[in-house]
Amino acid sequence: MTYAQPDPSIDPDTLPRMPSWVTSARAETPEDVAFLSGAALSHLHLVLGRYEVPQALLRDRLALRAAEACVAVSGRPEREAELRDAVHLLRPGDLPGPAGETYLACRRAVERPLSVKALGRALPILEPGQIAAWLDAGQGAPVTRAAMVLEAVLREAPRAEVAALVFADAALAQALGWEYLVPLLAAGLKRADLRKQGDDLAVACHRALISSVVEAVRCSADLARRAAHLKAVAPKLRAKGAGDAVELFLTCDAVAPSALPLPDRAARRLCDRLLDLGAVRELTGRDTFRLYGV
Repeated sequence: MTYAQPDPSIDPDTLPRMPSWVTSARAETPEDVAFLSGAALSHLHLVLGRYEVPQALLRDRLALRAAEACVAVSGRPEREAELRDAVHLLRPGDLPGPAGETYLACRRAVERPLSVKALGRALPILEPGQIAAWLDAGQGAPVTRAAMVLEAVLREAPRAEVAALVFADAALAQALGWEYLVPLLAAGLKRADLRKQGDDLAVACHRALISSVVEAVRCSADLARRAAHLKAVAPKLRAKGAGDAVELFLTCDAVAPSALPLPDRAARRLCDRLLDLGAVRELTGRDTFRLYGV
């Protein structure tokens, strides 16, 4: 596979920056909070339309943040490193455990264009009719609609926090006209927020989105720079299958050498080469069972 060369006219450092008045303003009233979350979402909408942002990789990384937040809400101790291990070091026949299942659900929810079928793949224990009914539970402006879906799911299934947050993000994406679900609400909402209802829950969602969107925009800019560098060094890679390997790094938050379309030794050499070129990072700090990511 010949990897497409980056367009030299595209500079990832020219991504629009979040206005400082969004990040520094202190919103005291519900109207102020709604205004700032709307401004933040509008800015993210522009960023998501930029070619230089690796969209699948961004969604996968945000899915990790969402999973970490969901696991914390459930009272479990696993965090980012443990979640990566639970999913990316799985061997055939292994079970990922409760935390790993949460991470898998969040990842699957963002992998394919948003639909009832795609959400059913992420949460296979739910019937398509139930998924469709919950998605239709909201109405009105995008954040209001998301909050209504979140409340509807938790009212019927109080312990289904993961499903509730996934469907709320799905409702938000639908209302905003996004093709894919972008995980935002879980990382910004607190456990106590999930017990709120009505206007109080809507305000909590607005507040959560301000902080989550700011982080998503920052992550977009960082990944755009890293992806541009990886694409720039790709022609230096001579291993057969290197192009497909680069594509995998541009799609997944973390990659184990065993997941690359190369023999084991060649895969490890490629990861070391990319590490030397500064194109990927080693994510675990270990000497064995290593994971790499852009």
